[in-house]
Amino acid sequence: MSSFPFEIHARDGAARTGVLRTTRGDIRTPAFMPVGTAGTVKGLTVDQVAATGADIILGNTYHLMLRPGGERMHKLGGLHRFMHWDKPILTDSGGYQVMSLSQLRKLDANGVTFRSHIDGGEHRLTPERAMELQADQIGADIIMQLDECPALPAPRETVEKAMRLSLDWAGRCKHAFGAREAQNLFAIVQGGVDPELRRISAEALVGEGFDGYAIGGLAVGEGHEAMLATLEVTTPFLPQERPRYLMGVGKPMDIVESVARGVDMFDCVLPTRSGRHGQAWLDSGAINITNARFAEDTSPLDEGIDCPASRDYSKAYLHHLFKAGELLGQVLLSWHNIAYYQSLMQRLRDAIGAGQLQAFRDRFREGQRA
Repeated sequence: MSSFPFEIHARDGAARTGVLRTTRGDIRTPAFMPVGTAGTVKGLTVDQVAATGADIILGNTYHLMLRPGGERMHKLGGLHRFMHWDKPILTDSGGYQVMSLSQLRKLDANGVTFRSHIDGGEHRLTPERAMELQADQIGADIIMQLDECPALPAPRETVEKAMRLSLDWAGRCKHAFGAREAQNLFAIVQGGVDPELRRISAEALVGEGFDGYAIGGLAVGEGHEAMLATLEVTTPFLPQERPRYLMGVGKPMDIVESVARGVDMFDCVLPTRSGRHGQAWLDSGAINITNARFAEDTSPLDEGIDCPASRDYSKAYLHHLFKAGELLGQVLLSWHNIAYYQSLMQRLRDAIGAGQLQAFRDRFREGQRA
């Protein structure tokens, strides 16, 4: 199996900054991947997303499998051509939906059968099918193994069973994926918040050898402190020379603290979901633009961010758009939030490069409390 070169340019404690070099472009790390669930980062054009500084986006295998379908996606030239995005794409495997859509699926040792929430049709997802969908039909650059991710809290036996099933599926995914020059396969470490299960999972996956290692099964109900504690006992077992991806995280403070614990890649629907509901993210925390205090506020969201949505529109105008039910308000807030997250990642990269991450963390934490 061929790995994309991963160059670490600077370290500050456990944190690293560098570049993951893919055949479709470089991914600067730490990196935040906007989520394009169904082939679109909701409300934004690909040019808007790229202009925020995003080097990579995430696509959702489960949703693309249902619509437009893997075979049709392949016929149309793959996801890059379909959505007109020429930078890297990472696809999740559908494992998260094994948890989130538990009422619509049947799980067994060989895979999972989903009943479509769209039309009720049955769709079978196995480790082998997950590789075919992601690598051959969607054409992603970074492919995730199929895994099982139980919601927390859960009994230890439930977490261990899911972890061991995920290990079995990781081996099957690697065999089905084979050797590819232009795509990478990431494994997913499971084990809930149990340090011993995390160690077992990490050591087994590292022993098998993958192009990168994701930390899954967090941000699913365990809380901020338990998430950070789990990272602290997991990342030491992962190889320094390969990227680490914390799946589905998250809030800006979660990202800052996870970077300090050695994580390189993140994704979350939060920026665009928040934007559609009137919430804008800033260093001082999240604000609700529909609040009456913004009705006559002529200041922009953040004039220091090189994004029209952040810099060129007043809070009063954004407040008006939401009160009037205008779609432009959702677009502008989503655009700002993606730009804010990319600005945060650049500042984290700069802080690590300058050996000033602790000072950045302290300032950021104080700003969030203000």
